[in-house]
Amino acid sequence: MSPTGTYLEIEGRPALRFERRLPHPPARVWTMITDPDELATWFPARVHLDAWEVGRTLRFTFEGEEGESTGRVLAVEPVGRLALDWEGDELVFELAGTDDGTLLTFTTLLAERDTAASNAAGWDVCLDALTGTSDAPSTGRTPPWEERYQEYVAAGVPSGAAIPG
Repeated sequence: MSPTGTYLEIEGRPALRFERRLPHPPARVWTMITDPDELATWFPARVHLDAWEVGRTLRFTFEGEEGESTGRVLAVEPVGRLALDWEGDELVFELAGTDDGTLLTFTTLLAERDTAASNAAGWDVCLDALTGTSDAPSTGRTPPWEERYQEYVAAGVPSGAAIPG
């Protein structure tokens, strides 16, 4: 599979944008992006929170790893838009109903420009898991991630940040 993300700048910040068409109504996709158990099947970290309310703290943990990272809920517009901060990156999920399901537009504003290629590869793999076109993502360097990363670098997407794993 080839990369699907687009590198851009939004208000001077480096950003990535992805679109996925899902054969589910927006309410079902909303559950897929907000229910912690459903997130665990495709999101790169386990998400812990008390409620999806603006200002709430989020904790992110990784299976088999110690420690956690944090963030907070930035926007909640049920069945339409969800935004959160994760260690300085802003993640925005926007849902639009279509004749055959939902168009999910995922945009991440990055804290650091040189993380773009590695983040793009990771989000591609995760979003493929969400759409059911690949297995659940791993936090390590997997062959699908490596392939996508190399393609993003070759396309000129900013790179150079240290890659974990």
